[in-house]
Amino acid sequence: MYSKLKSALFAKPAIKKKDRSMDLEVDGEFLPVEVVENARARRLTLRIVPGGRGLKVTIPPHVGEKELAEFLDRNRNWAASRLARMPDTTKIEEGAMIPFKGVNHKIIHLDRLRGVVEAKLIVGEPSLLVPGDPAMIPRKMIAFLKKEARKDLNAAVSECSEALGARAKIIRITDTTSRWGSCSTTRTLSFSWRIIMAPPEVLYYLAAHEVAHLLQMNHSEDFWNLVREICPDMDKHKAWLKTNGNHLHAISFD
Repeated sequence: MYSKLKSALFAKPAIKKKDRSMDLEVDGEFLPVEVVENARARRLTLRIVPGGRGLKVTIPPHVGEKELAEFLDRNRNWAASRLARMPDTTKIEEGAMIPFKGVNHKIIHLDRLRGVVEAKLIVGEPSLLVPGDPAMIPRKMIAFLKKEARKDLNAAVSECSEALGARAKIIRITDTTSRWGSCSTTRTLSFSWRIIMAPPEVLYYLAAHEVAHLLQMNHSEDFWNLVREICPDMDKHKAWLKTNGNHLHAISFD
């Protein structure tokens, strides 16, 4: 009893992490700014959130509000110029065109309550047929794309794993904006479901990249040799993702 009381009296109070999120005015528009403290950071860095939906600033610990505000103010013009080059946002709704497995598809709402999203040719045009409440089109599209991404990524990871003799423990499907895929020390492979909108060979490259990390947790020459071994055209697919990735992130499912 005494020991519990003593622990309660002398325990260090929990420190609540300060929310440093804010908005920054850029060319008359207020953009959300996510502030991330990183113990390994040596300087402040700023980047555009994929899709141009906001900004992310990474700072070393103990950077004060004044220094942070001055940094953002100095980089306001940089952010404006980068945002001006971002692709326009595509809203998911009836009639919208979005890529699916590298091919543009038209979203067509079906006037029936039940059913799942289907990819079909309608009068020769690749289409995504979405039944149900029109307000549910974005949610149904996300569910469909996640399902397709998991199916194709599972197959690609299995093939790459067989080729390299490596096995992942878990495959996770996420909607990360900072990276397309990752490999953890627990052998968990994570992928953004948006990759299903890219051509199949680009999805395969991403799977090859992350499976290779199971053997080489780095980006050394040995790592890239592993990727090239199972994906000979990796440079082409890597370039496609760098060039077109922002367009996939600019598709809004909100």
